[in-house]
Order: sequence, then structure tokens, then C-alpha cells
Amino acid sequence: MNEPDKNGKLIVIDGLDGSGKSTQFERLIEILGKEHKIKGISFPDYDMPSATLVKMYLSGEFSRNAADVNAYAASTFYAADRYASYKLCWEENYKNGEIIIASRYVCSNAIHQMSKLSESEWDGFLEWLEDYEYNKLGLPRPHRTIILDIPAELSQKRLSLRYNGDESRKDIHEGNFAYMQTCRKCALYAAKKRGWDIVPCCSEDGSKEYSVEEISEKLLEMIREVI
Repeated sequence: MNEPDKNGKLIVIDGLDGSGKSTQFERLIEILGKEHKIKGISFPDYDMPSATLVKMYLSGEFSRNAADVNAYAASTFYAADRYASYKLCWEENYKNGEIIIASRYVCSNAIHQMSKLSESEWDGFLEWLEDYEYNKLGLPRPHRTIILDIPAELSQKRLSLRYNGDESRKDIHEGNFAYMQTCRKCALYAAKKRGWDIVPCCSEDGSKEYSVEEISEKLLEMIREVI
């Protein structure tokens, strides 16, 4: 479970592609930055050499089918990027007691890589993931992990709008609808198992999308409970 570190406060926002993570991430930093000292971090960090394997993976250099790349191997690509980011970019901030807001984190491997495994393997993967990234690599455990939840259909709709209808611009995760459906299932499963919070971004049937402001209000309420 999420046993918080005694240094800073780490808040993680995650969810499917197109769920609005970037928008909420920027709003949270702007709003909370008026009240606290905030450091924003986002993964993968494509500006760092540590993200090279992630970029190769997402561009399809290993395979155009994400499922062909072993869940544990792909997880290490992302974990290495997080480790480098922590050691070079925000470890000092965290240990000095600052509030860290992260867009994606260790939970992203549970959402996107666990989906490659059979459901009977999910619990084992979650245990391995937490031991590997938190215990072996020494990354801080979040004080709160919040998943922005949307149906895969809405995710695809938003991504198509983002890329102006050019489907070729989607990476190997974004372009695979069945894969995204399983990722959502994994996100909800892992959230229940690990005590993460879920914030719906639309009505249950997907007919009504909640406003950016409505979602921000819910996020801020959850975050202020721990900071």
C-alpha cells in the first residue's frame, strides 16, 4: 500500500491517454503554487537520455504491437527514466519537504504494462512492480495516487481530436483500442488493490463529459487532505 515518505509530499495524477492529465497537471501546479512550494514532474521525460528506450518502444522500433514487448522489459524502460529523473531533477526538492506533483508515475506501469499479462498474473506483477521501483530502485512512494477515469471510447475520441484526425500520429499504445480497453480495466483493478483514488471524467455511460473546472475541484479536495 501507499506508505508515505516522511520527507516531501508526492501526489500522482494518472489515467488513460486523453484523460486530461496534462491539463489538470498544469492547473494544479498553478493553483497550488499560490499556496505552497510546488515542483511539477512529468513522465516519460523525453528531454532526458534516460527516456531513449521508452521512445524506441512507443515508436514501434521493437514491435508495432505493444503486446510483443514483454511487460517486465517495458516496465524497466519507464522505471529507469523515473530513477534518472528523481536523482537528477527532484530528489533534493523532495527531501527538502516540497510538494511534488507528478503526471504519471510507477502506477503507469500497472496501467499500461500489466495489461499484457493474463489476469491470474496481475497480483504478482503489482507486487513485483512495487518491490522493484520503490524498494529496489528507492523511488519515493506517493502520498496519494489519483486516476482520471474515462472509457476507452472517449480516450480515442479525444486523441483523434488532438491529432486532427491523423491516426498515424498515435503511438503503439494510443492506436490500439482493445489495448486501451484492457488498460482501463487494469487501472480500476490496481486502484482497488492499492488504494488509489478514482476521479470520473464523465458520466458512467459516457454521455456527459465533466468540465475541467469540475474535475480540478475534486482533485484539489483530495490533494489538500494530504498536504
